[in-house]
Amino acid sequence: MFKNMIVYRIAPQWQVGLETLEDALQKATFAACGATQERAVGFVPPRGEAHGPLAESVGGQWILRFMVEAKVLPGSVLARKVQDKVDQIERETGRKPGKKEKRDLKDEAKLDLLPMAFTKMGSMWVWIDPQARTLVLDTGSQARADEVVSQLVELLPAGFAVALLHTQTSPQTAMAHWLKEQDPPAGFTVDRECELKSPDETKAVVRYARHPLDIEEVQQHIQAGKLPTRLALTWDDRVSFVLTEGLQLKKIAFLDTVFEGQAQDEGGFDTDVAIATGELSKLLPDLIEALDGEAEGAVEAAANAVAGKRSTGTVTGPAQAPTDTDPANAPF
Repeated sequence: MFKNMIVYRIAPQWQVGLETLEDALQKATFAACGATQERAVGFVPPRGEAHGPLAESVGGQWILRFMVEAKVLPGSVLARKVQDKVDQIERETGRKPGKKEKRDLKDEAKLDLLPMAFTKMGSMWVWIDPQARTLVLDTGSQARADEVVSQLVELLPAGFAVALLHTQTSPQTAMAHWLKEQDPPAGFTVDRECELKSPDETKAVVRYARHPLDIEEVQQHIQAGKLPTRLALTWDDRVSFVLTEGLQLKKIAFLDTVFEGQAQDEGGFDTDVAIATGELSKLLPDLIEALDGEAEGAVEAAANAVAGKRSTGTVTGPAQAPTDTDPANAPF
């Protein structure tokens, strides 16, 4: 649970109970793709129990699960099907279809093939901390995070607005300082993975994996202008992760100290949620402090934007960050 984290701050005016959240999510329950449907999305019971609630509370932390199913239709297969249709028209009529007709044939071929296509499914853990006002998504893709945020903005009662967590010092600036000075913030240690990238037109990249970073070579790269885009860190000897320039956490792993004193048969959904949210809810404030605190104004701007969209009936969710990939053809 929670191998990646994209973190949002929720606007303070949003104050609802778990029951209200559950009622809103019922409008977007997941249903598998129909025969000619390319993609299906929605929320499923996070415990995995049929007909269970879509929002679970464990220790005051709210957990949801967003599901995606997508049909796998290789482009080469679709192209062959279209060509078959084109050839048939040429044989029967003696003419070649034009561009518009070929587009129509492609749509027709897709409808023919979709009922036979394989599907792939993926899901994303969604964590809402109502006290800390954070929304955490278990994904490394900003595009997929944007999709879930847009769903929540549309579904949840007025006042729900979020903005990506934004700190006074950028992660890239801080990571460069930690590496150059060999001085990580209190409570954190630098691990053995890093990526440095040149900001100029060369886009030169240097990657270190399973390699000590307290070496002169790393400092020379930074002095030459390369900036860190990823850096592996460990917090309090309890959680290891990779911090990115966009303030995402990837490759999250809970270390042995987290599980000391816990019997092997003490697993299960509630235990997993309690451990994950308990550790990460302590890590986040320390990370924000290491980056000189949270920047002001982002949540207010998001709230105003959402309020404006609601008043015009065009709520599409926040557009506070560019998307990195199109999520339309793949689950998480």
